[in-house]
Amino acid sequence: MVDSLKKPSFEELRPGVKVPAKDTILTPRFYTTDFEAMEKMDISANEDELRAILEEFRTDYNRHHFVRDAQFEKSWDHIDGEKRKLFVEFLERSCTAEFSGFLLYKELGRRLKDKSPVLAECFNLMSRDEARHAGFLNKALSDFSLSLDLGFLTKSKKYTYFQPKFIFYATYLSEKIGYWRYITIFRHLESHPENQVYPIFHFFENWCQDENRHGDFFDAIMKAQPSILNDWKAKLWCRFFLLSVFATMYLNDTQRADFYAVLGLNAREYDKEVIEKTNETAGRVFPVILDVKQPAFYDRLEVCVKNNEKLTAIAQSNSPKVLQLLQKLPLYVANGWQFVQLYLMKPIDMTPLEGTVK
Repeated sequence: MVDSLKKPSFEELRPGVKVPAKDTILTPRFYTTDFEAMEKMDISANEDELRAILEEFRTDYNRHHFVRDAQFEKSWDHIDGEKRKLFVEFLERSCTAEFSGFLLYKELGRRLKDKSPVLAECFNLMSRDEARHAGFLNKALSDFSLSLDLGFLTKSKKYTYFQPKFIFYATYLSEKIGYWRYITIFRHLESHPENQVYPIFHFFENWCQDENRHGDFFDAIMKAQPSILNDWKAKLWCRFFLLSVFATMYLNDTQRADFYAVLGLNAREYDKEVIEKTNETAGRVFPVILDVKQPAFYDRLEVCVKNNEKLTAIAQSNSPKVLQLLQKLPLYVANGWQFVQLYLMKPIDMTPLEGTVK
């Protein structure tokens, strides 16, 4: 019998329903945008590619994939203590991120139905995929005697407004980095089955293809809107979003290195591989990418990791809130300075390769 004291406790809305994790700068966000601007968007410059992607979405390659099988029909009480906490956190973060995509895509599909039927159907079919992912992850949480109230999450989460072009940059990178995260874990566990501690990872090979197709859709939308990619402002924004996505992942994952260690992965090496692959992939559509192979890139991120560790220690101390704020302020400034330096690093210009196979 597993000692119940080894099971970490979680704050619950009601029995078995977990209180959502508190919002921080690193937690998954819910987005909204200018729907009227989306309605006016002209996709004729790349409509053939978008229609081809729509046909792929209609085929629904994974319609029979997300089915829980006999692998799940056992007790998971042996995943206890800190390991259990890490798994619950991983499943919650992943579920929240997928559900965020579902909400955004579903609303875009509804709003665009009469104005842009091709885009509307694409968004609706992507929302179908995201709903499957979120539902599958939420069901996995039930193996740990928990679940998320997704309706409550819809109403309680703060929504971040982005202009349409920023939505495209952010969601393109989110989907592509999701592909590389999933496939990298899948390939690692395929080679090291002794680390396959929970069956959800068996599903990652097909799962990541949904992420890849979604990323291809946003690639095609951006190519249909030349101004999103072809002026000096586009280069600045692409650098900003690449850095934001990479830094967020790196800082998140180094905080959760123990989770990756359970899978037999080194969190930093895993992140470096995913960042480099995503950066290379982004070069097929973005006019610039980051020079992530420079040692200084990760050296500066490591400074932020150390600063975040100090911030966490301050937050967990018994010091008065005012004193905590004064102690945190220099660390926030230091992190900001590192991000400025990272942003100012010379990027790799991809425009000379425009029109070639990248």
